This record gives sequence, C-alpha cells and structure tokens, in this order.
Amino acid sequence: MEGGYGLLRKDRQGKKGGGVALYIKNVHTWTEVEMNVGDSCVESLWVKLKGVKNEGDIMLGVYYRPPSQVEEVDEAFFKQLTKLAKAQDLVVMGDFNYPDICWETNTARHRLSNKFLDCIGDNFLFQKVEKATRGEAVLDLVLTNREELIENLKVEDSIGDSDHEIIEFMILRKGRRETSTIEVMDFRKADFDKLRELVGKVPWEARLKGKTTEESWKYFKGTLLRAQKQTIPLCRKDRKYGKRPAWLNKEILHDLKIKKESYNLLRAARSRGHGVRTTGDLKMAVHGKMQMKPGIF
Repeated sequence: MEGGYGLLRKDRQGKKGGGVALYIKNVHTWTEVEMNVGDSCVESLWVKLKGVKNEGDIMLGVYYRPPSQVEEVDEAFFKQLTKLAKAQDLVVMGDFNYPDICWETNTARHRLSNKFLDCIGDNFLFQKVEKATRGEAVLDLVLTNREELIENLKVEDSIGDSDHEIIEFMILRKGRRETSTIEVMDFRKADFDKLRELVGKVPWEARLKGKTTEESWKYFKGTLLRAQKQTIPLCRKDRKYGKRPAWLNKEILHDLKIKKESYNLLRAARSRGHGVRTTGDLKMAVHGKMQMKPGIF
C-alpha cells in the first residue's frame, strides 16, 4: 500500500457504518489473531506484532462498540479481552461508548458500564485516556496490561467532519523500570502478624462512639494507614514480576474464579424466576467449594 502501510479491516456485515480498521507500518512483522469466541458479532481486530531481538511480542487490538450493543456481544468481547490479557504485552484501543463512566473514580451509573469496569479490574488493565474525546465524555479508550508501555498520549484535533478527537500515543518496546519513582507496598516483606496486633488492640467501640459515619471512616482509615506504614515496607515499582500483584496468589485466584461462577449461577437463576430458592442453594454450593481461609484481621 502507498505510504508504507498495510491495511487490515473488518467491515460490519449487512449494514452501513461501524466496522474497524488498522493500518500497520510495513517495517513490522505481524499476524492476525483469530478469536474462537464472538468473532462474527464483535467489531474487533487483533494483531500480534513480532518483537525484535530480545523484546517480546505485542498483542494489538482495535474495537468499536455501538451505543446500542446488546449485553451478549459485550460478554463476547469481555471473553476476548480476558483471553488476550494473558499476553505478555497488550494494547487495545477504540471507541468503547461508555459515556457514563467517570475514570477519575472508576465508577459508572449504568449496569453494563459497571460490568465493563469489572472486566478491566479482573484483568488488571490500565485505561490511559484522561481527557474527553467527544463532547465532555471519554468514549475512546486505550487499555494496556503494562502501564509503562504507553507514553506521550495526547488528545487533540479531529479528522474531517468527525466529532471525535484524535488520540496519539507511543508504544514503547521496553519498559523503563530504572526511571520509576513510584513506590508501592512490598507485600512479600509485610509483617502481617504485627499488623493484626496493632489493629486488634485498638478499642474500636470506645473510639467510634458518638462519631458520624464519615468521622468513623476517617478514624478507621487513619488507624489502618498508620499500622500499614509500620508493618508493610515500600519498594520501587518494578515490572519484573509481571502484571500480577504480589498478594494475588493461587488461593485468591481460585476464590475469585468461584465468585465469578457463583455470580453467573445466581444471574441465570434470577432470569428463570427462581432467585430466592436458588440463592440459598447457591450459598450452600459456594461454602462447599470454597475453603475459607483466615483473613488479615
């Protein structure tokens, strides 16, 4: 193709509008990734860019979500995203059409928007666009599983008659761990016994007596943060351990999987009109499958 770029596209079948396209510079070696789920209904494209030298591959995706998209198609895309989030490096961009999401607080008014936020959280993805891309809404997003992959992101101008702003950013082939000034809690070196002791000896009933809900929360938060500072050391943010937090061990992943399965069972039961009865059955099933472990406190 002229200009040194190749075009990969996926048109909407049987209708005008929609669809997605991706221009890839010819210097890159890439392969299109076919998905086994939702490939016919989800407007998405996935490409694996071959890494050079000792650098790993990058999974690159582009996605369009129509404002009226049904929940089943949302679920199909979530499955695609969950599968590909396990890739070493992942970048997904596109028009997601969730105007009610507040990205400063990661909250939303509508149920489908909250399900999307849950999907992002469950897969430990970062959303990098902070400025509005259409009117006052952030509709166009850039997601990644490695925050340091995206740099110099700008939202400005538009093309032709489009009412969406252009998003421009760089994908770094290597992270810059050596320049990181971000400190995070080092749970591997945490003294949880000491943390339990400090929190456990606080006379909570006496301390919270007469306080409002807001005052009680501030007292609890301050007490916990002081105890945390004494028992959990800080370390420089380092990506050598991958995207999974230190506290996310196999047991917690197992429990999260059961939680998701239980939620799906409950939702299916409610749709059949057996919510009350099935809720009790569900509790029994969850207790039967999950071995409860002692918490921090």
